Amino acid sequence: MSSFTRTTDTVTATDEDRALKAKHAAMWASGSYRTVVEHVVHPLGGILVETIDVQPGQRVLDVAAGTGTSAIPSARRGAEVVATDLTPELLAVGRDAAEAEGLDLTWQTADAEALPFADADFDVVLSSIGVMFAPHHELAADELVRVCRPGGSIGVLSWTPNGFIGELFATMKPFAPPPPAGASPAPLWGDVDHVRTLLGDRVEGFVAHQQGLRVDRFGDGAQLRDFFKANYGPTIAVYRFIADDPTRVAALDADIAALADRFFHDGIMSWEYVIVTAKRR
Repeated sequence: MSSFTRTTDTVTATDEDRALKAKHAAMWASGSYRTVVEHVVHPLGGILVETIDVQPGQRVLDVAAGTGTSAIPSARRGAEVVATDLTPELLAVGRDAAEAEGLDLTWQTADAEALPFADADFDVVLSSIGVMFAPHHELAADELVRVCRPGGSIGVLSWTPNGFIGELFATMKPFAPPPPAGASPAPLWGDVDHVRTLLGDRVEGFVAHQQGLRVDRFGDGAQLRDFFKANYGPTIAVYRFIADDPTRVAALDADIAALADRFFHDGIMSWEYVIVTAKRR
């Protein structure tokens, strides 16, 4: 058993952490993340797969795969794909989509901070706006590296702190319950220096690309806010937390709409993200 595995097992084996992960899984199952994917963020998974250039026959792990927006394009390329996520409801959506295309993937409920795979088990380990939401960044990064074979590829696509989604989380933070001890903000995975530190000297050929997702789904900030209130788990969770305080609900309503309006340019939004790729040493 590697040192990565021992550390991960120890930290994630507490009742407190299991309760946190159950809460996270329920949050992502609330609303309809499937709708968010289908209407807005679906292109990102394919962009990551193209960037890392998944090849036929490679053994690929999609960590925090959600509905499989990277797993399914990898399978289309002829890879042997395992898709994992903390939320089985999201995996079920991906499984149905893959079966409709006649694609054969393995779908497995798993914690990104304690992956149930052997060391060096995969040729490619990737995650599109997924692993960034694991609360303990160091543990998640350790697992990405651990399960990738030497010479294999690691690729992570994350929202940036200063892009729209990063700013959305900053806007919601004053209205949200305090984060659990030891948890790191998800958008830090969009900070290139942070990810470089997480992966450290265990990788080589570290490359980062900052890009923007074109979003033309919404007419104004209020329409976007209502879409997120209805469909996006993290936003739903914050509104539930303040549901008994109409003044705070109204304030958050106004803040999210104003934030979104700032990101509109001629009716189009660009949501900034970063793709990091590297090779396991």
